Order: sequence, then structure tokens, then C-alpha cells
Amino acid sequence: MTKSRRQAAKWGIAAAVFALSGVAAAETGDLDRPFSPFGIGNCHVNGRSVADFERWMPAMQAIGITVQRTPHCHWGALEPKPGEWNWANLDAQMDYLDQHGFRYGCLLIGSPRWNTADPPGHLPVNNLDGWSNYVTQLATHVRGRANRLEVWNEPPNFTGKDQTPEDYAKIVVASYDAAKAVDPNFQIGLAAKSVHVNYLEKVIRAGAKDHFDYIVLHPYEVFDGIADNAGSEAVFMNIVPVVRKMLAEVNPEKQNVPVIITELGTDADRGAERQAHALVKAYAMAIAQGVECLQWFEGRDGDSGPKGLLDRQGAPRPSYHAMATMIKHLGAYPEYIGWTRLGGDSLAFAFEGASGPVVVAWGPAGEAAEVALASDVRVIDPISSEATLTRELSLGVAPVLVLDAPASTLDAARANAGRPLVWGGDYSDAEEVSITYGNLTAERGLHTRSGSQNDRMVNVDGVSARTGDTPGGNAFIVDPGFLSYDRTPIEITVEVRRNRANDNSGFKLVYESTDGFKTAGTWYTVPDNKQWHTARWRIDDPQFVNYWGYNFRLESDGNVHNKYLLRRVSVRKLGE
Repeated sequence: MTKSRRQAAKWGIAAAVFALSGVAAAETGDLDRPFSPFGIGNCHVNGRSVADFERWMPAMQAIGITVQRTPHCHWGALEPKPGEWNWANLDAQMDYLDQHGFRYGCLLIGSPRWNTADPPGHLPVNNLDGWSNYVTQLATHVRGRANRLEVWNEPPNFTGKDQTPEDYAKIVVASYDAAKAVDPNFQIGLAAKSVHVNYLEKVIRAGAKDHFDYIVLHPYEVFDGIADNAGSEAVFMNIVPVVRKMLAEVNPEKQNVPVIITELGTDADRGAERQAHALVKAYAMAIAQGVECLQWFEGRDGDSGPKGLLDRQGAPRPSYHAMATMIKHLGAYPEYIGWTRLGGDSLAFAFEGASGPVVVAWGPAGEAAEVALASDVRVIDPISSEATLTRELSLGVAPVLVLDAPASTLDAARANAGRPLVWGGDYSDAEEVSITYGNLTAERGLHTRSGSQNDRMVNVDGVSARTGDTPGGNAFIVDPGFLSYDRTPIEITVEVRRNRANDNSGFKLVYESTDGFKTAGTWYTVPDNKQWHTARWRIDDPQFVNYWGYNFRLESDGNVHNKYLLRRVSVRKLGE
């Protein structure tokens, strides 16, 4: 039995798609070429050594993944004593990656134990000379093999509680100057946790302007809405646009730098097929909005929960097979055609794939939508890779790949290529957005993290309302077309009353501001349950970027004071 056939037998359908067909040729060549969008990452225990790699990376190679986030480049591992450099482990890892056809970057991170100038867990701003020398030595060593240097892991995470954007800016500038002195072709990644665009802006204003070549994000919280089928695709599709909007204002020369997502994933213990469905949607929408590479976290389960394409024993999950199917049909470098709606609310993203156009489509939560097409198509199940010939699509939350799509579908997608994805309508020129609860909740540009399918409705004096303890129901998302990054003053209005038991209830309004999340005013106590009460807040410094996947929240500090009822919530622009 050949090695490729042995791998196919071990990893099943997905590996067979590639190992037996020869599709998974190793990606090699020019370092300046963009990464393929299909990348993979790993936690610490799966990336310390070649032995760690050998447990899971052959399975990634078998399905055509050719980009890995980073070998182990921690400062303390490379310079365990001042001036004493240990390259053996890094060299072995890079040799392994090179031999198996992977491209990779290097994560600049850490502070060695001997650096007593900075407390553990802090950015080493008190030893910038030492940090700069680390970057110089590493850049010199990896030159010609890797040229993307990501500065720190999702700051302000893993930094000191007292450290500021100014501190991170110092590290970024030192990294940029040191690496570029070795070779101007090194690319420096400016990073932030989640979609923390506010933090990136502060870092750039604090001194990092013009000292980076790409942006790194980890949009887990925004992705949660996709995995939970909350209907928030328009928010996910706004990740790159809001970054570009920020850069246009604070560093226009860098407005169009690449955006790379070096971590994104979701737990398989909430459903293995759910994870697979979310993966397909994430890659389709990441590619559609111009993300250069999405590095799924992670290849195999490690110390960060069951997020792997492989479980802890190395067995492939449905997400592994879904990734294989996407790479097979989309190819290593798919070209985005555009998006369209099918059958009303179902979404379709069209790409020029490995052997022609490929449409990735799915429907909203609830009953599947039946969509009649103009001609027969091949529908591919991403998990099984099985094809069905049909002229009718049944679209639910499980995405499918559609081959041989009618020209009318591709033309409709092409017409939307440069347009933002809308969410229940175009609210770009609206003065107000709102959500009104009733037998059929009316979402007019304002939505909640709960999704409409999870509403807990009650009837009070003939008026429908929603309970304040609905999971996710008090976290609100403004349509990105209405307000995204802009600082336009707004008024938020809430119509509320206590529950039938007249339990003491209330909340504070927490919103995304230019300084991150902030509380508006003071605690609001709902007066009583005798009538509906209107509470209003004027917000002069909003900056809605969906950092945690929502824009404002009614926060009751636990599950005691959230026994209120909501009838309507609105956001109105007040003008400059």
C-alpha cells in the first residue's frame, strides 16, 4: 500500500479526496505571493516540536491545507540565557514545514525569565533593546523561509493589566524597525483580539502609524453569531470593511493592507455538524470580504477545548471533511464573484473555483427554504462530499456547495460584488433603526444576539413583549449599513415595564464607544408594571464595530434584576 493510500485509509473520505486524486500538491514558491485562504493553527501543546506536528499535520497536508500559523518562536525558547541562542527546535520545525509543503509566519511573542526589567505576562517595554535584538536574530535566521511576522498574540490579551496601546505600539515599532533592517521584504502584522478595531486605532495613533504591513484579528465573538445561526452574516461580512474604514481615517497609506485571521473556531461539543457548518460559512464569507487567510483553530484538539478538525485521538470530525470538500472544489486560490439571495432570505456566495464557478449557499434558521433554479445543478454535501443532481435546492442552516449554477444566479451575484451584504433591508440612509416585539417581531435594522427563533414572548394587556432574561436578548446589533465605526451622536430608546410579579428590575446601558465599552449614565430602575415606561440615553461618542459581536447591551448584573419586559428598542441618529 502506498503512503498516500495509507493516509487516505487513516483519515477517511476527506484524505481520499486528495491523496488518491493527487489534488493536494504542496504549495511552494515566492514568499511574496499571498497565502491561500485555507490555513490552520494550533494551541501550544500541538506546536512545540516536530513530534507535536507529526501527530496532526500530515492529516492537514492530506486535504490540501498549505498554510500554518507559526512554528515555536517564543523569545524565551530561542534565547534561554542572555546572548545564548538555541535554534535547533525551530530549525527542525521549519524543515518539517518546508518538506511538507507548508508556508508559515512567525509569531513574535514572549519575554524570557532572565528579563527582570518586565514582570511576567507583560509586553517587554522596559527592555526594548533586548526585544529588538530578538527580532533581529529571528528575522536573520528565518529570512528566505518566512516573511510574515505577527507581533504578539491578540493584544491586549496576554499583556499586563496596566499596559496600554502605547506600550504595544512601542513593541510594534521596535519589531518593524528591527525586521526591516534585516530585509525590507519582511511583513509586520499589527494584531488585536476579537474585532477590537478601537484598540488598533489607539495603537496606530500612539505611534504604530506606518509601522505595519497587515492586520491580524481573532473574531471569535462575531463568529459565535454565525455558529449559532443568529442571522448575523452581515456583521461577519463587515469585519474587513470596518477595518478599512478605520485605516482610511488614521493611516490612509495602509488602508488596503491584507487582513489575516490567525485564529477562529468553535467547539465541537456543541455539535460536530454544527462546527462543520460554521466552518464552511466562515471560509465563504472570509474569502468574499477579502481576508487573505483564515487559519482555523485548530488542527487537533489540544489544551483549548474541542475545536480541532481532529479530536484528541486524531480521528477526523465532520469539519475536517468539510474543509477538504471546500478546498477540492474552490481550489487553493478561489476568486470571489459576488453574493446574492436565493428564495428570499437564503444566502449564496459565488466563486471561481478549481474547475469552474462554485456557489456556497445556506438558509436561515427555521424551516428550510425551497428554491427552484433555472437549470439542473450538482449539489455537494460538504461533509460527505456526495453530489446530487437537482433543479431544486432545499436550503437550511446546513450549507451546500452548488456546481453548474445557472448564469442568472451568477449574474445576480456578480451585480452585488461591490455591495455590502444587507440584513433585512438597506438602512444606509435611515435616520432610525428599531426592533418591535409582537407575534411577528419586526426587526428594522436593529437585531439581538438571541435571534428571532429564541424569543420568549409574553402578552401584557393585549401587547406582545419579550422577557429581559432571554439568553442574548438584551445584546443588540445595529445594522452595519446604518452605523459602523462612525461617531455620529445617537439616542437609544427602550420601552420597558416590570413583569407581572412586579419584581424589582433594572439595568445599565453599556455601549461601544471610542474608548471601548462604556456605561451610559447610571443604573436605570424600571418603575413598575402598571404601564410602559420609556427610557432614553443620548450617546455622543458611539463607535460601533462589533468588537464582541454586539453594539450595546442592557446589563442587569446577573439573573436577579432582569425580570422586565421589552416592547420596543430603537436607535436614532442625532446628527453631528
